[in-house]
Amino acid sequence: MLVLLDRDGVLNEDRPDFVKSPEELVFIPGALEAVTDLTASGHRIAVVTNQSCIGRGLISRETLDTIHAKLLSTLASKGGRIDHIFVAPDAPWEATENRKPGAGMVKAALSMFRENPENAVLIGDSKRDLQAARTAGCHRILVQTGKGRKTQKEGLDEDLLPVSVAKNMTEAAHFIQSGRYK
Repeated sequence: MLVLLDRDGVLNEDRPDFVKSPEELVFIPGALEAVTDLTASGHRIAVVTNQSCIGRGLISRETLDTIHAKLLSTLASKGGRIDHIFVAPDAPWEATENRKPGAGMVKAALSMFRENPENAVLIGDSKRDLQAARTAGCHRILVQTGKGRKTQKEGLDEDLLPVSVAKNMTEAAHFIQSGRYK
């Protein structure tokens, strides 16, 4: 199975002022271990992340690469891996189809990994994550970390359902391992 992950609020703490350096990348407890468990079970893992901090001129692509190098090396030290990181650098006012809720990154991941949408699940903490997954035809898990509780409290549009709701990445990984994400 292809497991697609939003980054901020799912793997690391979501910051209102954006993650602008490797030092500001603070992992949510248990998130990287959950990715390691998914890796060990043979799942392919890709991150699909909006990073408007680039489009807003707050950081460069090179700085983002340094931030992602920390993510990848920390995960590797735990025995896990991410097979690819898809980034939408668009500022909201210059959004392309790649910026979620657009499904461009999700469709690119499905194409790269030659996977059918019904064999893919996206784990996110916002409505736009779920919208991108729905548009691409993927299964959806909302984690209650990051913006997840707020997203759940605001209610999910009927056209986004079904959505599994997990407390965190650990529970989301258990849902995937047990087939309870559908």
